[in-house]
Amino acid sequence: MGLELDLNKRLTKQEAVDLIKNADLKELGRLAYAKKKQLHPKGVTTFVVDRNINYTNICWVDCDFCAFYRHEKDEDAYILTFDEIDKKIDELIAIGGTQILFQGGVHPKLEIEWYEDLVEHIHNKYPQVTIHGFSAIEIDYIARRSDISIKEVLERLHAKGLSSIPGAGAEILSDKVRDIIAPKKLDKDTWLEVHEEAHKLGIKSTATMMYGTVESDEDIVEHFDEIRRLQDKTGGFRAFIMWSFQGKNTALMEKHPEIKKQSSNRYLRLLAVARLFLDNVPNIQSSWVTQGSYIGQMALNWGANDLGSTMMEENVVSAAGAANSMNQQEMIALIKDVGEKPAKRNTAYEILERYY
Repeated sequence: MGLELDLNKRLTKQEAVDLIKNADLKELGRLAYAKKKQLHPKGVTTFVVDRNINYTNICWVDCDFCAFYRHEKDEDAYILTFDEIDKKIDELIAIGGTQILFQGGVHPKLEIEWYEDLVEHIHNKYPQVTIHGFSAIEIDYIARRSDISIKEVLERLHAKGLSSIPGAGAEILSDKVRDIIAPKKLDKDTWLEVHEEAHKLGIKSTATMMYGTVESDEDIVEHFDEIRRLQDKTGGFRAFIMWSFQGKNTALMEKHPEIKKQSSNRYLRLLAVARLFLDNVPNIQSSWVTQGSYIGQMALNWGANDLGSTMMEENVVSAAGAANSMNQQEMIALIKDVGEKPAKRNTAYEILERYY
């Protein structure tokens, strides 16, 4: 007998933990796919053409799981000039891109005015490009460095042209996990506060999760629950994206050799439970960047309805050993191959072009 769940009834935390630990993977996929169909009955799978622009790799937070950051005096430390950023955006526009995912390290010296000038410059020169940028930790630190509130940082950047913020920096929303993998990083409540403040100002965001370090199944479900509770309150999350820890070149693997590479089974299992639990988050992205295109495609049968970004440039997880890439044509073929209808979207999940 198959696994039975009432898809119209909200999953409890205990049920979610039980599904992660005990459910048959195929049955989980069947249920998550049914939930996806309930939310997205037309069978359309979307993607966005964008570019990651990491404006600086200088960072003082020194997360053990990160292989991207540098300190100010390091030989290969950089801050991109406006001209260098413009060149990257020109290349994106040339291939039909609509969004930049704009993030950096947490630079110890840059203040709000620098960020305002940057966002204003991009927005005025490229009004057709959506600026999806600055993670919660960047916003929190800009506030502290500039001696203003989180709300004021968001208001000022929004006024200059910031459209939405990414969910980066969530990792696992459990302070006991965060204290091990990134002790200098903002705590769980501050991450949630930044997103809540953004939502109140009409700035939408995404929610993310990086699993596969030292967390338990219970910690993962607690993370899902924090996202669901904030979404109940604000409705400001457009999508949920999760990926597995990429350990190559990171200090965390040296300090915790017991951490094992996460299996594809584990990824699909957690993805399916996320789709079932996060009943109020409309979109779930597949993380083909960390999982590869095959599992990225399989994710569409385990609850994901979005293939994420073509990722013209990606520096952070590739620094830690992930080396997958995909272009628009490959994405379209992948989506069609599982019987779904491919469509290009913008940051707001509005359809720009259909390929069916």
